[in-house]
Amino acid sequence: MNPEMMAAYRALAKSGKQTGNLGEKVRELIALGVAVTARCDGCIAVHTAAARKAGATEGEIAEALGVAIAVNAGAALVYSARAVEAADLLAPVAAPVAAADKV
Repeated sequence: MNPEMMAAYRALAKSGKQTGNLGEKVRELIALGVAVTARCDGCIAVHTAAARKAGATEGEIAEALGVAIAVNAGAALVYSARAVEAADLLAPVAAPVAAADKV
């Protein structure tokens, strides 16, 4: 319904291939890892097929997925620390309420 947007999307996707520094297989393995972390089913299907077409083995795909899992776990760890910090920041506000409950 929006040909200009689709043309721009295709141009953006194509621009990442211009240098050729990574090669198609590596680019698709990276894209697959990103697709998993973005939780995009369509992207996962497209980039898995493209990685296989570019010569990625099951082991390479599994390793790329392992990296995505590790990144997600790392992100969960970082955001968990932020939640703890937020709870610590709220502690002084919560303390008077707790003290009032004891009266």
